[in-house]
Amino acid sequence: MNTPERALLLSLHPRFATAILTGEKTVELRRQRVAVPPGTPVIIYATSPVMALTGTARLTGVDTAAPGQIWRRHRTTCGISRTEYTAYMEGAAHASALLLDSARALSSPVPLDHLRATRAFHPPQSYRYLTHQDLQQLVDGHEASDELLDRLPAPPTPARTPTPPPHAAMPPSRKPHTLCSAALVTSAPVQ
Repeated sequence: MNTPERALLLSLHPRFATAILTGEKTVELRRQRVAVPPGTPVIIYATSPVMALTGTARLTGVDTAAPGQIWRRHRTTCGISRTEYTAYMEGAAHASALLLDSARALSSPVPLDHLRATRAFHPPQSYRYLTHQDLQQLVDGHEASDELLDRLPAPPTPARTPTPPPHAAMPPSRKPHTLCSAALVTSAPVQ
């Protein structure tokens, strides 16, 4: 399985962020097609009044279909009422159900002011991707930094081309002789 190189940062109302982190909600909804590979780590950002990274989860799949079909398939796990769903999906041609598992709250939420301390950070309206390096810069120095980064796959290391031994690059006539070949060309008798 390929290890995702990016995490999915989801902005959620605190009610839904809490429901995901407690396991009451295992499906997050979006009004458009979302193409994210299974296994992608998810970072949960709870919007106002919390305004902090509050936990993580793992994306197990994405179900995209007409809004009515998504409701029928996921109504018991999406954490909203039929009335809320209809209002949210009004006018949408497609809906995506992001299937989540392994949700875990952070021991200490990472507040928005910390995320903005080292670089310009704007929470996404819906979602965005973060590389391991981006996330590391955002949470550096926070007490939950190691905890959060440990939950994500390590960034890929560049492939190294093996270095050939020094004599392998030499033309055959210039390769060093071994002791055996040196003994064979010696004219003195061995005693």
